[in-house]
Amino acid sequence: MDARVALMGVVLVLAGCDAAPSPGAEPEPSAAPPASTGSPAAPAAPSAPSGSDDALVVVTHATRPQLRLTAEEAAALVARRGTTGVASTVRDVEQDPSAVGVVASSDVGPTVVAASVDGVDPVRDHDGATTLLVTGDLMLVRGVPDPAAALAPMRSLLRGADLTVGNLESTLSRAGEPTQGSDSFGGSPALVPVLADAGFDALSMANNHTGDYGERALRRSVNVLQQSRIRPFGAGADVAEAVRPAILEADGTTFAFLGFNAIGETPRAGASSPGALSVRMPPRTGPLVEADLDRVTRAIRAAKRRADVVVVMPHWGTQYTHLPELAQRTVARRLVAAGADLVVGGHPHWVQGVDAVTGVPVLHSLGNFVFDMDWAPQTMEGVVLEATFWGARLKAVRLLPYRMDDDSFAPRALRGRDAEAVLADVWSSSTGPFSG
Repeated sequence: MDARVALMGVVLVLAGCDAAPSPGAEPEPSAAPPASTGSPAAPAAPSAPSGSDDALVVVTHATRPQLRLTAEEAAALVARRGTTGVASTVRDVEQDPSAVGVVASSDVGPTVVAASVDGVDPVRDHDGATTLLVTGDLMLVRGVPDPAAALAPMRSLLRGADLTVGNLESTLSRAGEPTQGSDSFGGSPALVPVLADAGFDALSMANNHTGDYGERALRRSVNVLQQSRIRPFGAGADVAEAVRPAILEADGTTFAFLGFNAIGETPRAGASSPGALSVRMPPRTGPLVEADLDRVTRAIRAAKRRADVVVVMPHWGTQYTHLPELAQRTVARRLVAAGADLVVGGHPHWVQGVDAVTGVPVLHSLGNFVFDMDWAPQTMEGVVLEATFWGARLKAVRLLPYRMDDDSFAPRALRGRDAEAVLADVWSSSTGPFSG
């Protein structure tokens, strides 16, 4: 039986159940807690099957592993909705890490986790749901022996998403002299088919290594991606190109991706000079320059007129810490106010916390995805962001933990306590509904 057909029956059971409460043990959690969001409202019984926004859904706190329920266990929770121990609003669940709630699926969003029922996730398995994956910092040269082998363990995951995006921390040309000594990461056009085969649809070039071999190599790096199926964004021959979003379509929904570099080293793109779209801000290039941030927020507003969803990828923060800088949170609020639907940062090489700004998730750092930093456990770990959209609406976020191999630097998915340990580092500096 198709999963969505099975879900239809479960939804109708949940909506109309009047059974007496029955105890049910919490099933084994999934390795990576999903999360979802929303504003509270009183649910009504659906008049349609699984696509209805009025269907009832069991939800838990964003920091908890996903509940895996049987239809009977879910029905028992629905019957107890609004009584002691079963909340009836998303807000109640957001404020209590131990809470379980039953809410309308229209209220579910990225700040809570929807339970699966008989193996079906009512958010991720919804008809027409679109999956976006975002990876952390990606560097396939220097000590990485085989780029294709490094990406191989995650290939099926990356290719299975509707859209996959990452932050490329190297050039794709060495047509110039290295500018950062042994920390100059020079790739070649041969990496492009490897990245395409792994499933990447777009790559941010807005970081402090895109300029590692000078202006000519930067231009060539952007051009070689433009000639492939992978869309570059965040850098270019001038600021007009660097500020231009990559626009991609999936399942009838249009996504715009913008990136900016707040770390320096790569030149700032100018009116007639190549570089990255840049924002000068603490801790590396500050104090915050309002004109730089204004350029980015104008670009967000312009992208919002062209696309249904706007994703912003800043390169910011302090390396080797789980704690975001105060300036990151200040800038994030401005990005969301301008219209960003999701903010996903990079550069610290460690995972950092998640905030919710008016319901919009801000992920300060996903950590390294592939990088030859084998001298600390934290630099060898990270999370892939899985974001689920219903049309233009972000309905769920899930963090998928991994650890790189010591020799190949290939990221491999973690389960159980190893996964929980990585996620605990994320929640330790998270705020609001994402704080444990």
